[in-house]
Amino acid sequence: MKPLWKPLLGLGILVVPLFAGALLLEVGNPVSNPEALRDHAVLVVRTTACHSPEKTTVSATAEGVVNGVRQSIPLKVITLSTAGTFAVTHEWPEQGAWAVKMVATNPEYKNYATSVVVPIHGDSAQLSMAKHYTHAANSAEVSLALN
Repeated sequence: MKPLWKPLLGLGILVVPLFAGALLLEVGNPVSNPEALRDHAVLVVRTTACHSPEKTTVSATAEGVVNGVRQSIPLKVITLSTAGTFAVTHEWPEQGAWAVKMVATNPEYKNYATSVVVPIHGDSAQLSMAKHYTHAANSAEVSLALN
């Protein structure tokens, strides 16, 4: 029986650079950020960009279905004092099913975008149900979060 550690080590060496410095969004609870709490944020995201996090821009929309009608509401993104950290507040109607879609871009990553879709129940972000994408989430992916 051949040892597998050499091929696995080789594979690891090839794969690690693909993720080094990757632009990703980490979503979190605003309770851990006093600044976000002060602004009454529903959720906080942090970018993992190693290169120029201050150049990262984040857009957010509340995506929902109210009385069978799909709605999309642009949200104000609050830039927090730590570079690459952002928050959003509750700016959508109470009724209906909602999710927050956040998309991050950075000019250092050219045309690449990363996103996260977080279902909302009441006034609470369901962080354990968040879905991360290595592109701007599309309508079908947002619909999954609404069901």
